[in-house]
Amino acid sequence: MITEATDQYCLAEGESAKLLAGHPWRRFVVLGDSVAEGLCEPVPGYSELQWADRLAAELRASAPSLEYLNLGVSGLRAHEIRSSQLEPALAFQPDLALVVGGGNDAFSARYNPESVDAELTAIVEALQSAGADVITLGMFNVGYSPAVVDWLRPGLQTRMKVLAERTQAMSERLSTIHVHLTDHPLSTDPGLYSADGRHGNARSDAVAAAVTIRRLAQHLTR
Repeated sequence: MITEATDQYCLAEGESAKLLAGHPWRRFVVLGDSVAEGLCEPVPGYSELQWADRLAAELRASAPSLEYLNLGVSGLRAHEIRSSQLEPALAFQPDLALVVGGGNDAFSARYNPESVDAELTAIVEALQSAGADVITLGMFNVGYSPAVVDWLRPGLQTRMKVLAERTQAMSERLSTIHVHLTDHPLSTDPGLYSADGRHGNARSDAVAAAVTIRRLAQHLTR
């Protein structure tokens, strides 16, 4: 049985400490939906610490004074994230922010890519103007979850791909620290997703944490 300790896509022992040694961040805020809040369905052999909390723990291991605020709330769409979370996020005065949004928008056939882009762009630009480095995300494509009914699967896969591509383009335009999981080798693996058909599970969070920490390390050494 594969466990986190033997999973080739997860962090090796001591890897995070090495990659994040001496990092400059001291105030880490998270904005978003359930992916940010964390609904970590257990998987035997994997930690149940959700993705954003893992990032905070690893950042704090190298900087014990790190302050962490997670504003994520399940079910929110991009405009709701902006309206309810941006103000308190800015008040926190972060130097590092994680922004996750658009997934709930993309679940609907009425998904408006331009509108979601505008909301995410406004959030990122405000945080950057306040002095924060911003992490953005191209999510695992939950359209591959076995819990998604067959007739919904093609449309959902396409919308999630569009969301990821547009978020990546926004990242390039705004120079965020972008974590692109949509084309990850495990994205099509049904074992990565929770039973509700809308989220990843504990393995998903472990893999996402590894990719994110490695991406932060690339940013630090550029």
